[in-house]
Amino acid sequence: MSAFALDDPFDRGSGLPRPGSVLRSAADSIPPSGLVLLAIFSVQLGAGFAKELFAALPPSAVVFLRIAAGALIMGAVARPKLKGMSWRDLGVGLTFGVTLALMNLSFYEAIARLPLGIAVAIEFLGPLGVAVAASRRRLDLVWIGLAAAGVALLAPWGQSASVSWAGIGFALGAGVFWAAYILLSASVGRRFPGTTGLSVAMIVSAVVVAPVGIASGGGDLLQPHLLLIGLGVGLLSSVIPYSLELQALRRMPKHVFGILMSLEPAAAALVGVLVLSEMLHAQQWAAIICIVAASLGTTRATKKK
Repeated sequence: MSAFALDDPFDRGSGLPRPGSVLRSAADSIPPSGLVLLAIFSVQLGAGFAKELFAALPPSAVVFLRIAAGALIMGAVARPKLKGMSWRDLGVGLTFGVTLALMNLSFYEAIARLPLGIAVAIEFLGPLGVAVAASRRRLDLVWIGLAAAGVALLAPWGQSASVSWAGIGFALGAGVFWAAYILLSASVGRRFPGTTGLSVAMIVSAVVVAPVGIASGGGDLLQPHLLLIGLGVGLLSSVIPYSLELQALRRMPKHVFGILMSLEPAAAALVGVLVLSEMLHAQQWAAIICIVAASLGTTRATKKK
């Protein structure tokens, strides 16, 4: 949580430790691998709770609640510092925010049609493709084939198949936008100080999603209990995992971080079973394992390059 902690660990008015200092101390006591795993499960729990909201709100309205909550929190704890930014810098930040919006819209439309574990496994092809593109090893063909086998196992070839082609399409779209998000994040990190880039992206994405989210959600968006759940989804899906990942990256090699993140589809499947009662059959578990294995192999190969 150190991204948002203040330099002075004590509140000068009360003499008590600041909340940021307490959270940072708590994070420092957890091994970095534990922080990454907590971040992974936080994201997937957020997605699970978001999916529960689909009974009351359409996916686009839930996306708006999630991103708006994240933007408000990020804007409060990490105010964007735009002074001295060029128009090109702002353009990159704008593109980053639009990409974030489209990624979330696509993903939520996917989990509205697919079990959470399957949607995340397919979406994970985006970062997997970025990793493969950055490498020139022949072994990468094996990982590509393994990932393709995983998708083939998930595809609804038979008439009785329970997986939707539309859901797969939205999940693949989310993967494409995730890949674009990864590629843009490097440029944003160079152009924007601290967490300003992420804050700008959250605000832009909230503005982009607002028309469709408000139009689809209507007056239901003002229900207090839905707003409260939306706030929780924003915390679990954006603020908490980002803070944990940032803290972990400062204390562990990036390739180890990548290997741990490869477990995300399996974590999503587990959350789907425990939170949403989405029971998967053996073929679907095999598909998820194929994609996780492909991601693990690609991460290790990139590290050894």
